[in-house]
Amino acid sequence: MTRYMRALVAGRAGEPGDVLRVESRAVPTAGAGQALVRVDATPVHASDLHVLRGRYGFSPGFPAVGGYMECVGRVEALGPGTEGLRIGERVVYVAIPAVPGPRVDGTWQEHLVADAHRLLPVPGRLSDSDACQLAVNPVTALLLVTRELDVQPGEWLLQTAAGSTVGRLVIQLAGHLGIRTINVVRRRAAVDEIKALGGDEVVCTEDEDLVQRVAEIAGPAGVRKATDCVAGDVGAQVSRALAPGGVTVVYGALSTHRQTDPAALTIPVSARSVIYETKVVRGFWLNRWFGTASPAEVLDALCEVRSLVVGGVLSIPPGRPFPLERFAEAVSFAEAPAHGAKPFLVFEDRRDDRDGRDGEAAA
Repeated sequence: MTRYMRALVAGRAGEPGDVLRVESRAVPTAGAGQALVRVDATPVHASDLHVLRGRYGFSPGFPAVGGYMECVGRVEALGPGTEGLRIGERVVYVAIPAVPGPRVDGTWQEHLVADAHRLLPVPGRLSDSDACQLAVNPVTALLLVTRELDVQPGEWLLQTAAGSTVGRLVIQLAGHLGIRTINVVRRRAAVDEIKALGGDEVVCTEDEDLVQRVAEIAGPAGVRKATDCVAGDVGAQVSRALAPGGVTVVYGALSTHRQTDPAALTIPVSARSVIYETKVVRGFWLNRWFGTASPAEVLDALCEVRSLVVGGVLSIPPGRPFPLERFAEAVSFAEAPAHGAKPFLVFEDRRDDRDGRDGEAAA
């Protein structure tokens, strides 16, 4: 008998609240080298919503199941020749589409088929909230600090969006590695919180000059390495604040969060600083890293963040669960300013044994 499951599907590109519907779909079958995973929890990332709007670096092709980053669940079945996994094993599915690379299944569904090399076993003591957020933000923080910039103990690292999930993880990782951080925030109310988290210095752009404060903090030697998740004028200020030869790695554009015109996504970097001070501004996108890194490099990074999270070095901010049918609330929560928690979808009311007569789309 065919089994059916619920999936959150976008029929076309557009505002998530307008295009998403809960549908009934047949449970897929794992092929060679694959596993069928029963999903327990899957986050709603801002990037997931940008994909649905058609404003991200790739398109899934519509109609498409939403959720293009990660989830946690249990292996329910193994395809022919699949090794290294056990039925019932708890795993994180790293669904991040590699660019360039093949299309992958979205995670906003009760069951999905995943290639075995994209599944990372995780211990049961790790909460669903932590496990379903294990891949994207912790890996981004790790790669920015240790691979992209290779920040050494004792060096300064300047970062914007210090209160974001990645920013908080960078602070924790830097403390673990002996790296000093200068953390940029927008609101004065966030300063004490960032210091309590372990940030060495905090610059508040609400009432402080970023370039001047960085010069005061770092002294004549200056700062040579920075990460930026804001872009726009703030990204330009970060570049100006760096010492000659400094490097800024840009991994987001929060200042243009609602911008739909690609030409408006800019960082007005001074030609003088690029030419005479040989400063560099370059990008980082996790999807493209997955498209260029070797399987061994990917596995090493995933295993490293798993150890850091399980060992308590990295603490992922707790998420807030939403049943699948309340997806509209989860989307609204994800976009609320200073919401303080990552929304994630959970599948509380499992109906695996429904027959095809229940296969109508539901609002």
